[in-house]
Amino acid sequence: MKNSIKFIQKTGIALAFIGGTFIFSGCNSEEFLNPVPITTISDASAFATPARILNQVNGLYNNIQSGQVYGGRFQVYHDIRGEEFLNETTNGVTGFQTWNHTLVASANEVNNLWNQVYFTINNCNLFIEGVEANKAILGNDALANNYIAEARFIRGLCYYTLLTLYSRPFADGNGSKLGVPLRLKGEKSDGGNDLARSTVAETYAQVLEDLNFAETNLPANYSSALLNTTRAHKNTAIALKTRVYLSMQRYSDVITEANKLVPNAAPFKAASGVAHELQADIAKVFGPPHTTTESIFSMPFTENDLPGTQNGLGSYYNPGPRGIGDFSLNLTAAGIINNAAFNAGDARKKMVTVVGTKTYLNKFPLGPQHLDYAPVIRYAEVLLNAAEAIARTSGVNDRAIALLNAIRTRSDASKTFTAADFADTNAFISALLLERRMEFLGEGLRSLDCTRLLLPIPGKANVATILPTQPDYIWPIPQGELIANKLCLPNN
Repeated sequence: MKNSIKFIQKTGIALAFIGGTFIFSGCNSEEFLNPVPITTISDASAFATPARILNQVNGLYNNIQSGQVYGGRFQVYHDIRGEEFLNETTNGVTGFQTWNHTLVASANEVNNLWNQVYFTINNCNLFIEGVEANKAILGNDALANNYIAEARFIRGLCYYTLLTLYSRPFADGNGSKLGVPLRLKGEKSDGGNDLARSTVAETYAQVLEDLNFAETNLPANYSSALLNTTRAHKNTAIALKTRVYLSMQRYSDVITEANKLVPNAAPFKAASGVAHELQADIAKVFGPPHTTTESIFSMPFTENDLPGTQNGLGSYYNPGPRGIGDFSLNLTAAGIINNAAFNAGDARKKMVTVVGTKTYLNKFPLGPQHLDYAPVIRYAEVLLNAAEAIARTSGVNDRAIALLNAIRTRSDASKTFTAADFADTNAFISALLLERRMEFLGEGLRSLDCTRLLLPIPGKANVATILPTQPDYIWPIPQGELIANKLCLPNN
């Protein structure tokens, strides 16, 4: 085994054992924040006590919380690929190539996100194997399965994350195109580098297997709102499955999962587990303490645990002194902020900052240390996922309209949709996709919504529209992976 951190960065394979040391960056087990790194635990003692095992669980969340992934950059990349933002700095470190679709296999963002995700995946694999071999230490099979379920939830999220950027959408060939290398065993050396890419369908199948296991074995809730927001429970797995099935266009399955969290009629509130529901004021979702029941899963930050330089959402979207202001809102007709459907009185439209002639998104206002939690999935998305799936399977019915209205009227009481507003299902879907652009602006869903439906990624400024047939519709496979993994084929 190579005794070098550079080996990890080169191959993108997550080695948690470095020079005989088990590496996990953990968090305070009670508050799940302030990280407590474990850097001197040997292989033999890594699973020696329940406390060490729990610290490793927290370390897995800390891995995916990295600013390179869900600490900020994943959400940013998916938003700036679309038409909502204009680049102000041409800074190659903060997504300029992602914004203008000029990425190559050697680009930092292409390699860094891939490497961090596979680092997390390997840590999950090593942890799962370690807990399976040391269940007696915990003395509680249910608790062991709980911890394994958290690792499998994170692994499922990781593989879904890779699919959204590096592989063709499921709709292109019904999952027959190349997915990503499906690594399911812990790697402690470079002997397992060579692994061919599974298909998109095979990779999605693993994502769903992990999430289904997670739903079965995760707890219904935790002891605090903080843990219910930052640690996976049953409803977290269910909510993510609605997004995964939506990405696969398996709309009946979206409805099946959403029905576990969403009643047939308003008021919409999860009846089991964490009582997820919309907040009356959307601004409260994005302000301290960031742990409302609308936030199903978020990445937490404190002064001692920050997303890192030029990673936090506020760094990208806020102008100085709270951020760099790399991206302003697109004020042309192409951008959502000045779309006719986005009424002036809408509470979401007020989450902006105007500096001179530029308008910036102010959804993540804390700074300069960027303590805003980074949202991964909210109850609002589950409602709109359900509404879209209902309309696509059953047409525009009262429940689909009620779900759409729950999101619209929460922020804009001046507009309540009725059946008369929609000439057909396509009209409803168009309105719903507009609603998603308004509701999730800056939360990382825009280009994902385009690609899952095989829609063009709209152009902006001097950047042309990217058609589904163009190579730049997805990211290239990283150069580091292609060098280390001789069986991995590049994207054409």
